[in-house]
Amino acid sequence: MSTLYPLKFKPIPREMVWGGSKLQKLYNKEFPADSKIGESWEISGIGGTISVVDNGHLEGNNLQELIEIYMGDLVGEKVFEKYGIEFPLLIKLIDATDDLSVQVHPDDQLAARRHNSFGKTEMWYVLEAEPDAELITGFNREVNAGVYKEKLKSGKLLELMNIEKVQPEDVYFIPAGRVHAIRKGIVLAEIQQTSDLTYRVYDWDRLDDKGNSRQLHIDEAMEAIDFGFHDDYRTIAGNDMNVPVLLADCEYFTTNRIRFDMKVVRDYILIDSFVIYICTGGEFNLAWGNDSIGIKKGETVLIPADIVEVTLTPEAPACLLEVFIK
Repeated sequence: MSTLYPLKFKPIPREMVWGGSKLQKLYNKEFPADSKIGESWEISGIGGTISVVDNGHLEGNNLQELIEIYMGDLVGEKVFEKYGIEFPLLIKLIDATDDLSVQVHPDDQLAARRHNSFGKTEMWYVLEAEPDAELITGFNREVNAGVYKEKLKSGKLLELMNIEKVQPEDVYFIPAGRVHAIRKGIVLAEIQQTSDLTYRVYDWDRLDDKGNSRQLHIDEAMEAIDFGFHDDYRTIAGNDMNVPVLLADCEYFTTNRIRFDMKVVRDYILIDSFVIYICTGGEFNLAWGNDSIGIKKGETVLIPADIVEVTLTPEAPACLLEVFIK
């Protein structure tokens, strides 16, 4: 009998030139008040930044150590077969107090060839947005490499970009190869492959405190970019209560939103995967077997694959993102 239980991890703060203090204020993250925290890594398997358990008898162990010990009991047999001791997802909360760079991520094939790494497909779930906040995702017309290079060189790249006004609960799926940028005034949850590979193509002519601009990756990005055009870049999701609503479904992760104001039972016996909950609103009690823990807004919890049924009981209407690998 496994001794596993739902795991909370110590959030890992990441200072960024575009960061702020909203994660401390909105989600009670215990980060230095005067620091510009752009990202809170909620669950990470990235080398050198591995998440450490923050609850229960496994407190102090890091995620990679636990996968080595518990293997498929923790992550699922098929997940362990494919990824070994590397946890396959990175879960972040992001506070964009200023604009992030316009950037693109390589796919698995390009990342393997260049960096011996996985690529980076991701999704965004908007948590907070100031009035008129916007983000960039994809192109606003059919584009080829020549047109792109010309606009980039002349400082007119934004003329080609699809710019979206955003509101809380908006969902964007960002496959590897899609040029994108989170702009100021947005707080969001990001679910992505375990990869920290980013090619910056434009950084708003920004200088750091030493007067230097950040490194760009113009040539590297050219091979990574998908120049295709799409009619609609935003994911339209239903508003049903007390049942999972699908937000994203790809080979790297499946994400549902569950809004609930009554007890909900989730059965995971068929999925053969860990499950992650990101509490985006309210708070709830998570029960399994004869045990339970409380989960608050802004907290993330990893449910091991060998826990096949849980019961969620909201304190008041609550909302979570449910993430797993099919």
